Amino acid sequence: MALVAFMWFAYFLNYCDRQAVFAMFPSLKTGLSMSDQQLGLVGTVFLWVYAIGCPVSGYLGDRFSKRLLVVLSLVVWSLITIGTGLVASGAALLAMRAAMGVSESLYMSSAVALTAGAYPAARRSRAVSVLMTGQIAGTVAGSWFGGWMADRGQWRGAFFALGAVGVLYAIPYFAFLRRVEEPQADQSTTTAGITFSALARSRTFLLLCLVFPVFVFGLWLLYGWLPAFLHDKFHLNQADAAFNATVFLQTATFAGVIGGGMLADALYHRTQSARFWLMVCGLVLAAPCIHALGNSDTLLVTRIAATGFGLFSGLFIANIFPATFDVVSSSARATAVGMLNFFGALTSGFATLFGGMWKQTLGIDRLLSITALGYLVAGAALILGIRTFFPLDLAQTQASS
Repeated sequence: MALVAFMWFAYFLNYCDRQAVFAMFPSLKTGLSMSDQQLGLVGTVFLWVYAIGCPVSGYLGDRFSKRLLVVLSLVVWSLITIGTGLVASGAALLAMRAAMGVSESLYMSSAVALTAGAYPAARRSRAVSVLMTGQIAGTVAGSWFGGWMADRGQWRGAFFALGAVGVLYAIPYFAFLRRVEEPQADQSTTTAGITFSALARSRTFLLLCLVFPVFVFGLWLLYGWLPAFLHDKFHLNQADAAFNATVFLQTATFAGVIGGGMLADALYHRTQSARFWLMVCGLVLAAPCIHALGNSDTLLVTRIAATGFGLFSGLFIANIFPATFDVVSSSARATAVGMLNFFGALTSGFATLFGGMWKQTLGIDRLLSITALGYLVAGAALILGIRTFFPLDLAQTQASS
């Protein structure tokens, strides 16, 4: 569990650094003279650059040292976070977000693959789900801290503080990972052509590359615009808006992720498709909650909807990567995570962009309702995949292992 603990804190910092900016939108709008459309690009630029980097970083993780890649990523993104506090214009802010997209793309694929590889299949969901809670805690802490500092006119100081913590943490992080054993990559089975063609042969994996972007579109629409949406709708200050946009959703997500991981490992002994069925439940049950999030008339009902969405989305988050590892070979795990993140981040960039473009016309509330319909369609597609593709892909993966 020491490995999970060290990886968790780095992942926590990853999300603190990337999410703090979204709680500062009102201050950035004034301080850097940015429009709503430009603010939407803050998320879009990061996600699209991140998307491009993910397949490359995943491939590198399957060929070279995952330990070195995660530490390098931490140091670079922390320095970029410090640099973000020095920007003097909206264009400079977007440039720093693009740089952060490159640096953070190095982390996710190798971190998940390194953690999953340390545990057998029957315990994999629990290990990965604990790691995923770093994302949840980082979203809450980063958003609240960013909003709190912005309310005090210290949004630049927030970036300085967050980046400094990351640089300092890299020292014990690297010292610990040097003692962690990492299997040497088999160069004959991890060339680019062989790795990507092996992934393409898994129809279940290809289906996940379609379903995952639908899920994270809704996630990033909330991450990017829910604080500002609540700020405007219920006339909250930035800190209170960030608190209400994150703490109920993310606390429930924490419970859903931990519970979803434990439940998946328990059900795995009964059916090897358990992780996929839990993802179906997550999508179908989260759909009405995300609709209610945008269309509730009171802050209380909004909090209840956020809690429900968090709980059910946690089932999906806990199992997406362990489920992927059930249908791809062990030598392509980091690449598989990279490809999923590529499609997910590419689509998520449109979530923050559309939020900025259509905030005053279509509205965030209607965007959330459209997303709810997408969740139901994605759930139905996943059911079809479990019935048709999954058994053969599972058998092929087990045979190759």
